[in-house]
Amino acid sequence: VLDFRSWTWSKVGTKAVESPSPVNIAPCAGHSLIPWGNKLLSIAGHMKDPSETIQVKAFDLQTGTWSMLKTYGKPPVSRGGQSVNLVGTTLVIFGGQGASRTLLNDLYILDLETMTWDEIDVAGVAPSPRSDHAAAVHAERYLLVFGGSSHATFFNDLHVLDLQTMEWSKPAQLGELPTPRAGHAGVTIGENWFIAGGGDNKSGASKTIVLNMSSFVWSVVTSVEGTAPLASEGLSLVVGSLKGDDILVSFGGYNGRYNSEVNILNPSCKLNLQSNITEAPSAVHNVTNTTRDLRSEFEIEQGKIREIVMDNVDSKPTISECEKTNERIIATLKVEKQELESSLSEEKLQSLQLKQQLLEAETRNAELYKELQSVRGQLGTEQSRCFKLEVEVAELRQKLQTMETLEKELELLQRQKAASEQAALNAKQRQGASGVWGWLAGNPPEYTAIDNHA
Repeated sequence: VLDFRSWTWSKVGTKAVESPSPVNIAPCAGHSLIPWGNKLLSIAGHMKDPSETIQVKAFDLQTGTWSMLKTYGKPPVSRGGQSVNLVGTTLVIFGGQGASRTLLNDLYILDLETMTWDEIDVAGVAPSPRSDHAAAVHAERYLLVFGGSSHATFFNDLHVLDLQTMEWSKPAQLGELPTPRAGHAGVTIGENWFIAGGGDNKSGASKTIVLNMSSFVWSVVTSVEGTAPLASEGLSLVVGSLKGDDILVSFGGYNGRYNSEVNILNPSCKLNLQSNITEAPSAVHNVTNTTRDLRSEFEIEQGKIREIVMDNVDSKPTISECEKTNERIIATLKVEKQELESSLSEEKLQSLQLKQQLLEAETRNAELYKELQSVRGQLGTEQSRCFKLEVEVAELRQKLQTMETLEKELELLQRQKAASEQAALNAKQRQGASGVWGWLAGNPPEYTAIDNHA
C-alpha cells in the first residue's frame, strides 16, 4: 500500500478465509482489481493452471483476508487482459485473451447484488477481438474502449457501447490521434479520460493523452522519453488528491525491465481539459506540446517518486495565468458561438425554403390526386362499357354458332331432298323402261299382272 500523505510503502499481511476447504489464491497476471464497498474484487487473470471459467476473488480491507466468491449463471471462459468497469452495482467485462491464446470480444455483466453472470447480445459492429485495451464509463451510460492488441496487431481505434440500448458505435476521433498501443492504463476525472503508458512491442508510448468523452477530442497532456518507466506496458494508474488537487499516480510497468517507480502528474488548469470545444483547442496545445521533469525528486521506501508537470506551466499556476487561459477559451467559444448562430440562421432559412417547397409539393399532390380520382372514374365507366360489350360479343358468338348449326342442318336437308328427288326420277325412268319391253314382248304390265293372278 502506498500512503499518499506520507508517500511511504507498507506491505499488507494477507491470509485466506478459514473454512473446511481452504481457498487457494494462486498467483495471476492480467487480472482486474475493482473497489467494491470495503473489499477489492480481483476478476480473471492468467494463471499457471487456469480454470475453465473466470474466477472472482475478494480481499477484505478490514480483516486482510482473501475469499473466493461463488457466482451463478453461465460465467465467461477464463482470460486475462480484459477490461472490467463498475457501472452502478454491476461489472461490465469485455474482451481479453483466453487460456489458449484465443482473442475475445464478448461482453458479460456480473450483478454484484445477486452475483449472477449474464452474457449480453449487442447490436452494431463490436470491436475486433483484443486484449490489453483500456475501457472507461462516461455518464453511467456509455462504455468507451480504446486500443489493445491482437497478437502482432496494435490498435488505436475508439468504440462506444450504449449500455441502455446495448449497441456499439465507432465515433469520429478529433484532435491529435494517439498512436496504436496495448498495455496502457486509464482513469477518468470528470468527462476527461487520461491514458498513460502502453506500447507496440517496438517502443513505449511516451505521450500521456486525454480524451474529452463528450466531444471525442484527443489532446496531449505531457510526454516523456521513450525509455522512461512511464512509457511502459502493464503499468497501473489511479487518481489521488494532493493539496486539494486531483493528481494521477502511476506505478510499475515493463519496458525491457520491470519498474517499481512511482510517477505523479498534476493536470494543472483543469478548465483547459474540461472545456467542451469540439476541436482540439489551441490553448491546450500551447501548454502541452513538450514536457520536462520537475527538478524535485523525493525518496520513498523501496524507490523514488518523480513528479511530471506540463511544460511552460508552473507546478502551482497563478490565478492570472488561469484567467488568461480562460479568457482565450472564452474568446474561442464566442467565435464558435457566432459561427454556430450564423449556421443556425442559414439552417432556419433553408428550413423555411424546404417548408415552402413542401407546401407546394402538397398542393401539387392534391391536384394530382383529384386528377387521379377523375381518371379512376372514367376508367370505371370504360370498364363497365367494356363489360357490356364483352357480354354482347358473347351473345353474338352464341347466335353465330346457332346460325352455323342451322346452316349445316339446312345444307343436310337440301342434300337429302336432292337425293330423294333423284331417286324418284330414277324410279320413274326404270318404270317407264320396264313397260316398253313388256309391250314389245306381248305382255303389257297390266295384263301380265292379271294373267299372273289367274
